[in-house]
Amino acid sequence: MSQPSGPLVGLKVVEFAGIGPGPHVAMLLADMGAEVVRIERPGTQISNEVVERARHRVAVDMKSEEGKAFCIEALKSTDVLLEGFRPGVMERLGLGPHEMLVQNPRLVYARMTGWGQDGPLAQAAGHDINYIAITGALSAVGRAGDTAVPPQNLVGDFGGGSMYCALGILAALFERERSGKGQVVDAAIVDGTNSLMSFFFGMRHVPYLTTDRGKGMLGGAAHFYRCYECADGREISLGSIEPQFYAELLERVKAPEELREGQMNPGNWEEYTAKLEALFKTKTAAEWTEILEGTDVCFGPVLTVEEARDHPHMKARGLYEEHDGVWHTAPAPRFDRTPGSVRPSAMDGDEVVKRWAAMG
Repeated sequence: MSQPSGPLVGLKVVEFAGIGPGPHVAMLLADMGAEVVRIERPGTQISNEVVERARHRVAVDMKSEEGKAFCIEALKSTDVLLEGFRPGVMERLGLGPHEMLVQNPRLVYARMTGWGQDGPLAQAAGHDINYIAITGALSAVGRAGDTAVPPQNLVGDFGGGSMYCALGILAALFERERSGKGQVVDAAIVDGTNSLMSFFFGMRHVPYLTTDRGKGMLGGAAHFYRCYECADGREISLGSIEPQFYAELLERVKAPEELREGQMNPGNWEEYTAKLEALFKTKTAAEWTEILEGTDVCFGPVLTVEEARDHPHMKARGLYEEHDGVWHTAPAPRFDRTPGSVRPSAMDGDEVVKRWAAMG
């Protein structure tokens, strides 16, 4: 396995294999140089070579005495524990935070769940769509008069989940430098998604920023902030909010003169949208891209994930890397002095734990 690189080189992480946001947290840490030992059930196969990259894998039966002993040995030597089980599972295995922080007081114990470690729903099953539903986020997505549309699982699992969990881990590690003590990070998707909603929660008094489905400026109701279908059935996106950007949009697409007045009046949006819908259907998406991309209109063609890899800007930024015939998303964010890297996984987790133990 290639040597890690990045600002987290030297950080030791034990990941208990799970689904959804947990593996994404481990990927983020590994991309930044952390050494991640992934403890998984016997017979587990890699299901996602991108998200499950850069792991030192080891198969362990955690319910056996031998397996439990291995986990304890690994956790005594690590900096971060990452688990995504229902509340109480790790305690029943004898690997809960109370037991492990006694043995390793510097341990950052990260718990990634949907509902959180406590509350009336803590023990209930759930998925991304359910977690974002009770935060108000799901209610805001979709067309007026239609049912809400789940935004894949980007908002909950990865936006409100893994990103906040990773932030919590790094904050706890920073605090440990002062106190010398670890702590539990309770990363709940409902908590993170609620935090993501802060902007809208704080702007409830602004009518055009309403989160009422299909009515807010940022929710697709405004004619200048939405997607349009073109002559070939492909779509383009506009984000021409600021007056100068909106003026440039109208100039470049040769829009009807009446669209210049009342941009921010929601009463005009439906009529103006209809006019732009007719206009954008006069050319293909490629033709509109030629006219608008790279200008201050705030424009982007709507691409599939396969097409995104070949976009000139994405290529220039090196946002995809091929390793052994598999295309990977590049590590993010970027560091000028200690860049991260994409690495393969290997079944050598037991060897890594032995090395950690020998290091003391």
